[in-house]
Amino acid sequence: MALKVETLTRTFNYAGVELPDPGAQFSPEQVKGFYAPVYPELNNSQVHGPETRSGKLIYTFKRNVETKG
Repeated sequence: MALKVETLTRTFNYAGVELPDPGAQFSPEQVKGFYAPVYPELNNSQVHGPETRSGKLIYTFKRNVETKG
């Protein structure tokens, strides 16, 4: 029985936007920092995943829910 090796590409999602992987050398936390200047809300978010779908590893950035008061 032959093994089939499949390479999965990473993608990152934030608020319905698919963000391309800036490089495999970056950890998911480093990718969050890479995109934080464009999406400052990422500074207060957490990385969830990966989830495997359609040959992709999908990481999701989710904002922390905070209440005032």
